[in-house]
Amino acid sequence: MITIKSNTNFVKRIFSEVPETYEITNHVLTLGFDILWRKRAAGIAAGHGGKSWVDMCTGTGETAAYLSRSAPEGTKVMAVDFSPEMLIEARKKPEAKQIEFIISDIKELPFPDASIDVISISFATRNINLNKDILIKSFKEFYRVLKPGGLFVNLETSQPSFILIRKLFHLYIKLFVKHVGSRISGSKAGYSYLSKTIPKFYSAPELVDILKVAGFQEVTFQQMLFGVAAIHQAYKNNS
Repeated sequence: MITIKSNTNFVKRIFSEVPETYEITNHVLTLGFDILWRKRAAGIAAGHGGKSWVDMCTGTGETAAYLSRSAPEGTKVMAVDFSPEMLIEARKKPEAKQIEFIISDIKELPFPDASIDVISISFATRNINLNKDILIKSFKEFYRVLKPGGLFVNLETSQPSFILIRKLFHLYIKLFVKHVGSRISGSKAGYSYLSKTIPKFYSAPELVDILKVAGFQEVTFQQMLFGVAAIHQAYKNNS
């Protein structure tokens, strides 16, 4: 029997193997679209305002860097990840001086209740989706630390609505992502894992329902590139 803990350790080990090649591999596999999508998600998050922003599962800090560029003076930008190796890479970015990096499990965040204005996460929700209950628990933790009226922005791969496009997308993942990703990164296990999790992840409407179960309200989404990715916006109740 495979336990949640062993799955978590497996994911953690994968990310310890790929920090130096993580971003370039993502750019190649998405034909550069991930850069545009991260910038769009960061723009949505920054547009909400507030003085405390957190990028969860930040990895090499790419989205956190975009947030930092948009942050008005006096805004505190933080970046959370459970991988020390990924954060070492993140600290090499020019924007790192303006970002506070925190090593933490996102299911038990080191923030007080109702203390954060904006939370973002990019291409990491699949990795915390060990099962639906674990995903909901993680979202509930985000909800806990957000201030009333706070915004959660979720960027993730999704499932195209049209069957033909969805099948072509899954075929691309099977034939291209696993083999090319493994070759560039040197991590066969990492991109084999990626190629398996993308086709199994939720559709955009399904993720709306999960966010609502976690307590979020006014949940909306926008799809990119025929639905292969989506940005969800979810708000914490003002009361």
